This record gives sequence, C-alpha cells and structure tokens, in this order.
Amino acid sequence: MEQRNGFLILAGWLSFLAAALHVAVIFGGADWYRFFGAGEELAQLSEQGSLYPVIVTLAITAILAGWGLYAWSGAGLLFRLPLLRICLVLITAVYCIRGTYGFFVPVLSEHSYVTELGAGFWIWSSLICLTFGVIHMIGVRQSWDYLGNKG
Repeated sequence: MEQRNGFLILAGWLSFLAAALHVAVIFGGADWYRFFGAGEELAQLSEQGSLYPVIVTLAITAILAGWGLYAWSGAGLLFRLPLLRICLVLITAVYCIRGTYGFFVPVLSEHSYVTELGAGFWIWSSLICLTFGVIHMIGVRQSWDYLGNKG
C-alpha cells in the first residue's frame, strides 16, 4: 500500500469543504448566492423559488465532491479511481487556471457580472482557488509515480 500523501488528503478535504459550502448556499438562499459570487440573476431566481439555482449549485457540488474523491484516491485513502493521474492533473489545472486568471478579470473585463462582483471578490476567490491548486500540485508531484501505476 502506498504511503498516504498528506497534501492530497488536504486537497480532498478542501474540495469537500467547497462542496459543503455550495450546499450551504442553497439553504442560505439569495443573500448567500450574492455573497459567494453567484451573481444577481441566480440570486433573484432563488428569491422567486426557481429550481434552476439549486440544480446548478448541486451540479457544482457534485463536481467538487468528485474532485475530493479523486484527491483521496490519489492519496491512497480510497480505492484507485479510473484515469487517476490524468484526472488529478486536470483538477489541479482547473484550480490553478481559475486562481490565476481571476486576478486579471477585473482589469480586463467590463462585463456587468465582473463589475457587479467587484475586485475584492475576484482577488479572494482567486487566492482560494490558487491555494487549492498549489496544494493539489504538490500532492500530485509527490505521488507522481504511484499515480501512474495501473495496479
């Protein structure tokens, strides 16, 4: 059995925390959608009782939970999931790309969604995503050989 990878264990916890936060947003309602950057349209739909924000948020929740499972699989806590190395590389890339480009969005875009959220949102959300990505990256690097094994 592979030695447990602390960075991928932490990465899994972080993805599960993000998933749980998305569930909390559903229960928190429109104000939570606004605060966490879902935008005014989803907040208003939530106020109107539409299921659309719930469905979108649950889809994001499922993706983040899946990313948590992949991190824990890579850490050796769970059975080996299919395409483990490539999935962890892609998950890492998504977190890092989102974390990086988010710093530039308020400067490069005048779209109403971007300006509505404000530079503060883009900075702190980018720091969070980039932190998640770097933790994944370190964990993937430490377990690179294990992740590539088929057995």
